Amino acid sequence: MSQVTGIDLALARKVLQTEADAIIALIDRVDGRFEQAARILLDCRGRVLVTGMGKSGIICRKIAATLSSTGTPAFFLHPADAPHGDFGVLQAEDVVLALSYSGETDELLRLLETIKRVGARLIAISGDANSSLAQAADVALDCRVSEEACPMNLVPTASTTAALALGDALAMTLLVAKGFREEDFANLHPGGKLGKRLMRVERLMHDGDAPMVRLDTPMPEVMQEMTAKRLGMTCVVDADRRLAGVITDGDLRRHMVNGHVPGGPSILERRASDIMTTNPITVGRSTFAVEALRILEQKKITSIIVIDEDRRIQGVVHLHDLWRTQLF
Repeated sequence: MSQVTGIDLALARKVLQTEADAIIALIDRVDGRFEQAARILLDCRGRVLVTGMGKSGIICRKIAATLSSTGTPAFFLHPADAPHGDFGVLQAEDVVLALSYSGETDELLRLLETIKRVGARLIAISGDANSSLAQAADVALDCRVSEEACPMNLVPTASTTAALALGDALAMTLLVAKGFREEDFANLHPGGKLGKRLMRVERLMHDGDAPMVRLDTPMPEVMQEMTAKRLGMTCVVDADRRLAGVITDGDLRRHMVNGHVPGGPSILERRASDIMTTNPITVGRSTFAVEALRILEQKKITSIIVIDEDRRIQGVVHLHDLWRTQLF
């Protein structure tokens, strides 16, 4: 290895441009073959086995992970391990997605006989439409590149980037075709930062200890309930236990400053129905926590009530509960 020289920023920019060009060149190849491949994956009643060697294998792991996280069950199968027992997972209803830029990778070609014998479908992603792998596939997707980003045109760079982008295009096409929704994504991502952002309010709300009083509750008891539950508010319900209004610390302060009529009853002589704010802002149990946080910050309130279809109270979410989850 020769002595290290200065950092060539122009080369770095050329690498990025070469890889960007490789992806852009794929746009015109989203044609009938791509549609056929997407249809095979959409109709798959089993799993998608994504397989490739070396750098292609690393790309395969990412493609499999993206498919699985967006509603298409998939996993990576190492082609070198497959002939030694791992290929026992393959079933007729499965689809094999094989990635090899040359299309002549020995470890992949050894799998072709078993794939055909079992009756599974085969999709190839290759840089050579005339390769053995491409010719054996039910459909072959073309991910050829004019050059690698490597200055020696040897290290897989642009070609692996193009293959990854093609895999993403397949996964996103399937996501839309399957009607995959935010709710589905949330169910598959319960952990980490994504899990927090897709958390439902039902996981954070105060349910059994939600503050609650009736319309005719005297204000001393209302204040006692608000103090005991320590959320700075209380729900007000009617005789059928449906939400009728809300009383907050702010309501109490505003009434004491602006609402008292000289000679009239004091706030302690009133009832909940006299003080409450009607039609409070509410959400359902399945509302995303980030959406609840957006509403609280937009409306400049500290709590939001969770109700069901009959306006019966399910719980209360406080701003501090959402902040503690570190949603952002």
